[in-house]
Amino acid sequence: MAAANQSELTFEQAMERLDSIVSKLENGDVPLETAIELFQEGMKLSQLCGGKLEQVEKKIELLIETDQGFQKKPFTEVNEDKGE
Repeated sequence: MAAANQSELTFEQAMERLDSIVSKLENGDVPLETAIELFQEGMKLSQLCGGKLEQVEKKIELLIETDQGFQKKPFTEVNEDKGE
């Protein structure tokens, strides 16, 4: 799977692929070179999932920090307000 395609994956798709990679590596029936490639892909998927989780966490924090009525500000506007 190419890195460009990974960025288009949903969180669930990335986790499913990562689970598949872990299963293959745990099975131990893959040649060393293939195992290394799978490990590298898994690391990229792990970073992708981590980034997606951070984005969701920020959106949740934004909802919690707003008025009790949960008035939602555009996420980019909030980042500009915080100087990010």
